[in-house]
Amino acid sequence: MTSAPIPAEVFGALAGTRPNPRGTQTLRAAVHARRMLLLKSLLVRTDRQRRLLGPAAHGEFERAWSLLAAAERTRPAAVREVLDYPTTGAWLAAALAAPPGAAFERRLAHLGGVAVAAAVRAGHPVTGTLTVPTGLLVLPGLGVLRCPSGLARLETGPDGTRIADGDGHTGTVLPHPAGRPGPGEVLRAGDGTGWSALRTLPGGTVRLDDLDPYRAPPPDAVPGRLRAADRTDSPWEAWAVPWRRARELLTAVDGPRAAETGALLHAVVPLAAAGPGATPMSATLRSAPGAALVQLPDTARELAESLVHETHHTKLAALDEVVPLCAPGGRAVHRVGWRPDLRPAPAVLQGAYAHLALTDLWWRVRTGAAAAPAWRRRAGERFEVLRAEVGQALSLLLESDELTPAGREFVQGMERHHAGLGVTAQNAL
Repeated sequence: MTSAPIPAEVFGALAGTRPNPRGTQTLRAAVHARRMLLLKSLLVRTDRQRRLLGPAAHGEFERAWSLLAAAERTRPAAVREVLDYPTTGAWLAAALAAPPGAAFERRLAHLGGVAVAAAVRAGHPVTGTLTVPTGLLVLPGLGVLRCPSGLARLETGPDGTRIADGDGHTGTVLPHPAGRPGPGEVLRAGDGTGWSALRTLPGGTVRLDDLDPYRAPPPDAVPGRLRAADRTDSPWEAWAVPWRRARELLTAVDGPRAAETGALLHAVVPLAAAGPGATPMSATLRSAPGAALVQLPDTARELAESLVHETHHTKLAALDEVVPLCAPGGRAVHRVGWRPDLRPAPAVLQGAYAHLALTDLWWRVRTGAAAAPAWRRRAGERFEVLRAEVGQALSLLLESDELTPAGREFVQGMERHHAGLGVTAQNAL
């Protein structure tokens, strides 16, 4: 992938973890460039493997591609939102990694839902039928419709686009863009059943995505607790209240971080609850930056910290697509203070970056007057421990030969910011 160099001041601001509007724009552009590259790669692979695809599957792909292109001509910004939605990236990565034949063909069919979602968001008319091999029509960023017949019928009218199962047992009308639902509302229309809409968390556009099949890795792909929660286990109210409170806490102690979180995150993916006594976990998939996979913590302040942590995994994943920070082929593994297992250099850098952002946050909580006493006490305790752990990880990275020249410059910028934390309030700004 080629890209214009990132301006030095933006690169430095990103290294220091502090929010920067130009940095946010740069990272969003990087995510979009990566999506377009993957989408074109899918087109090339489909063309090259045309003989391995059934005629019907290839015809569906061409129709979906044409619809996507037409929607893009109608309203490019709306289509970009669908393409840049995190689960679209996860699907593209899975499709390109699928072996030739039936497995690739099943992944390819998902493009139909992507194209329909783009058309609906763009206000572009849709008419015809769509094959839904899985029986579940997935519209990234909007919702899912059960289609037991394996077909979906689509028709745009004055009130919006009607999407229904081929047998007419399920369906909904998605309103034109001006009628998009508000926070917590579930979009339903007519007498149809089988439609489940994504819900928007309060105060912005971040969705609570507990529906998309690409929102988390398959259960057998990742060991441990990285398992997506079902909708029945993730009621909107259980997330909306701590989300609103977490945003309020972040805004009070670090307004720019609250704004950055809202600008870079597209979705929160609820993970299945941790077992009794287990510490809630969170994660970000490299293929799906902009989605924070989170087990609902006990307190709003813990959720605020998780959001900052995962936002910085998103930032670094997007940046690394523009400017590789670690040299390929490194085999060394290292021990860090926040993990019991040995980690390769890219994982050390990811962890150090996210924890440096938390160290910065805790410095502001500790020294400011806006946070509640309980959070200030926690920040004071965690700040000293994490500052030492991050410092050790940064030294380890700088002593290794696993960074690219840009990566070394980036880690040096992280180290400069780290050195100022805890010295004076002025240094931390």
